Amino acid sequence: MEMEPIYQKQFKIEISDVDFNKELRLSTLFSLFQDVASEAVDKLGIGINTLANNYGVAWVLIKMRVEVLRYPTWEEKIIIETWPREIKTLEFERDFLVYDQNNNLIIKASSIWIILDTNTRRIKRSNTLPARYIQMTKKALDNKFMKLRAFGDLHEAYKRMIGYSDIDFNGHLNNSKYIDFITDCFPLQNHQDFYVKAIEVNFINEALPGETLVLKKDVTNVNENTIYIEGETNNQTTFKAVVEIEKR
Repeated sequence: MEMEPIYQKQFKIEISDVDFNKELRLSTLFSLFQDVASEAVDKLGIGINTLANNYGVAWVLIKMRVEVLRYPTWEEKIIIETWPREIKTLEFERDFLVYDQNNNLIIKASSIWIILDTNTRRIKRSNTLPARYIQMTKKALDNKFMKLRAFGDLHEAYKRMIGYSDIDFNGHLNNSKYIDFITDCFPLQNHQDFYVKAIEVNFINEALPGETLVLKKDVTNVNENTIYIEGETNNQTTFKAVVEIEKR
């Protein structure tokens, strides 16, 4: 019997979740998506502990695109809905919708996950896991993931050593921390004048504690409200991101 795939959870936006505008911090949104996805796969019988104990693998996010219609604010209640989409040879697709307390759609997102062997750190095929749930055709976003590349010249924004507070239980830099590092590429005045309308991130290689992450920024297309950012550790690309901004 196939299990029901849609999962919903309500959250209240706390003071620790928001930025100086009292709006939900983008990195917090990524954390909430991660939490909801974790609970959703657990309900489907393929949660974190099951994967670790029975298959020796872990869920790893490799791509995500988020489009924001409106940021929820401090003390607002939101509902996050998620469901699995197509399973491919190596990839598991999962989408998200965020609604406010009046059931208005405010955020849309699509993501791609893989399963990683916790010993060899190699990607395993998706058929390693049972798929006893419905793979939905419903899409949160119409557009496909882009092939991310710099528009022009890259310039170093800053460097950041990865420490204890940056890593998750998989022992590598958590996906929400990448979002903090990306948004730190912009001075405070930029955040006062603009907001992130959309972001697409490719998580390419693991970043580990003790390594130094070098963040580089390309503002060639800033007049089109699009900025490219990438990071590298040990001279290899760790992530690539395109940030789309909108004037407040």
